Amino acid sequence: MKRAGGRLTGTTAAITLAATLATALTTPFTGASTAGAPAPHLRDYLVFYADGAHAQALKAITGNGGTVLSTDPRLGYITAKAPTGPGARFVEDLAADAAIAGVSSDRRIGHATALPAAPARTGAFPDAKALLGQAGPEPLAGRQWDMKMIGATADGSHATAAGAPTVLVGVIDTGVDGKHPDIAPNFDATRSRNFVTDRPEDPNGAELDGPCEFPGCKDPADWDDDGHGTHVASTIASPANGLGIAGVAPRATIVNLRAGQDSGLFFLKPSLDALTYAADNGIDVVNMSYYVDPWLFNCKANPADSKAEQLEQRGVITGMQRALDYARAHGVTLISAIGNGSTDLGKPRTDTTSPDYPLETERPRTIDNSCLNVPAESKGVISVSATGPSKRKSYFSDYGIEQTDLAAPGGDEYDGPGDADITRTILAAAPEHVLRKEGLLTSTGDPKSPAVVRDCRNGRCAYYQYLAGTSMAAPHATGVAAILIGRFGEPSADGVTMPPAEVERLLYATATRKACPSPRAYAYRLGEDTDTHTCEGKKSRNGFYGRGIVNAAKAATIPR
Repeated sequence: MKRAGGRLTGTTAAITLAATLATALTTPFTGASTAGAPAPHLRDYLVFYADGAHAQALKAITGNGGTVLSTDPRLGYITAKAPTGPGARFVEDLAADAAIAGVSSDRRIGHATALPAAPARTGAFPDAKALLGQAGPEPLAGRQWDMKMIGATADGSHATAAGAPTVLVGVIDTGVDGKHPDIAPNFDATRSRNFVTDRPEDPNGAELDGPCEFPGCKDPADWDDDGHGTHVASTIASPANGLGIAGVAPRATIVNLRAGQDSGLFFLKPSLDALTYAADNGIDVVNMSYYVDPWLFNCKANPADSKAEQLEQRGVITGMQRALDYARAHGVTLISAIGNGSTDLGKPRTDTTSPDYPLETERPRTIDNSCLNVPAESKGVISVSATGPSKRKSYFSDYGIEQTDLAAPGGDEYDGPGDADITRTILAAAPEHVLRKEGLLTSTGDPKSPAVVRDCRNGRCAYYQYLAGTSMAAPHATGVAAILIGRFGEPSADGVTMPPAEVERLLYATATRKACPSPRAYAYRLGEDTDTHTCEGKKSRNGFYGRGIVNAAKAATIPR
C-alpha cells in the first residue's frame, strides 16, 4: 500500500500540476439570516456514505438541513445541497455520523499551469529544417531523446509493435486538441467527452477560465485551452505520419476524458465522472497527470485540521479510491504522475501550500506519512517519476521507496554541462490557439520562443512545445502500456481488453532496472542552488526509479 503525500507543483522548469474537488456552485439562500449578518448560500456537496449505509446517510443529510439531489450507487455517494457560510454547520454535523465516510464541497480548490522550461543556450535550438533526414520518417524525431531512451523509435518498438487502433487510451486532463494535425489521425471524437463547464470567474470575481469560447461555456470534446492534455496525448500516441513527431504507441487510439478547466483546474466530480466513463466504455488505460486538492497532502485525522477539513480530505481519498477501484475492476489500467515537489513522499514533514482554496488561505501544518497525494498514492495506481537525458532522476521529481513504481523521461534542463538547456525537456504537440494566447507566436505564426517548434509538410503546419515534469513522464509509461495491451489484449466488444494486473506485471518485467546513485545522497546543482535527495532501496526497486525506466523496445518483443 502506498503512503505519504505528494504534489505536482514544480520549480522553474517543472510544470505545476494541481487539481480541484469541484466548482463553487452557490445560489442565494432565501431563508432568514441573523440580523446584520450576510445571508447564507447553498452549496453542492458530494457525500460519500459507508458500505450499506445509504439510507442512514440520506437521513443524516436531510436531518442536518440538506436537500438530496442524486445518488451514484457505483461509487457510493450522494449529491446534496445545503447552506454554507456564517453559522452553517452542515459538514461539521455530518462528521459525527458513522454513516458518512467523507464530504467534499462542490467548489473550485486549486490551480494548474503549464510553463515552458528554462531558456535555451544560444545556438542550442536549431530550426526544424536542420534536422530533416536525421532520424527516420518523423522530421522532429532528432529532438526526441526521450523516445530514444526507451526504444520507441522507427527502428525500435515502432517497427515491431506500435500499439493498435483497438487500444483505447483515455487522457484525463485539460482536454485534447483533436484537430491538431499530429493527433487527429488517432483521435476518437465519438468516444471523447468533456465533463466540465467553463467558469469565466471564481465566486469572488477573480478570472478563472476567462471568457467562454463556445455557447453555454461548454467546450467541444476535441478542444484544449490549456495545452497540457494535448502534450500528454501527443507523447502517448502521435501517429507516425511524416509530420512532427511520433508518440510511444503511434497506432493507439486517443480518447479525451476531460476533467480539467481551461485554467488547468481539476474538480473531484469531473474526475469521478471520467473514471466511471472509462470503466463503462471500454477504455484500456488512462493517464492522470494531475492531483486532487485543496490539500496537497490529504490527511484523514490530522489534529492541525478542523473536523470539517478532515472530512473533506477523507472525501478526496475515499471518492477517488472508489472511482479508481471501479475503473480497475472494469479493465482500466491506471497510470499517474508522481509529482514535482522534489520531495521524499515517504518522509513528509510540513505542508505550506494547503488548503489552496479559497485563495490565500494556505497555512503551514505538520503532516506525517499517513497523509496521501491523490491519485498518485491511491491503491491500484502506477506512479511514475521523471528522468533527464542522462537517466538521472529529474531534480523536480518527487520520489520515495513506497511511492515510486516506474520511471520515464520527463525532462531536466539542468541535466548536462553548461547552462540550462530547454532541449533537455520533452517535445510534444501544442494547440496553436494556446500558443497564440500565450504570446509565443508572431502574427504570421513564427515561434517567438525556443520552447516552441513549427513543422510544415505538404501544406500542413503543426506546433510543438518543450515542457518538463512528471506529467511528461507518465504518458511514456502509458504509451508502453498501450503497446502491451495491443500485443496481448483479448478481443472485446469495445476492441481489446487486458487485466490491469497483467499489464502492470509486464510493465515491471520490461522496465530497465536502474540502481540508486552512488553516493545515495545525490546533490543537484541548480544554478547557484544545491538540493540533495537520498535514494533508498535496491536496483530491483528503489525510491528514485521504482522497478526501473520503462522500455518500449522490450515491451514490443517480450513473450508473455
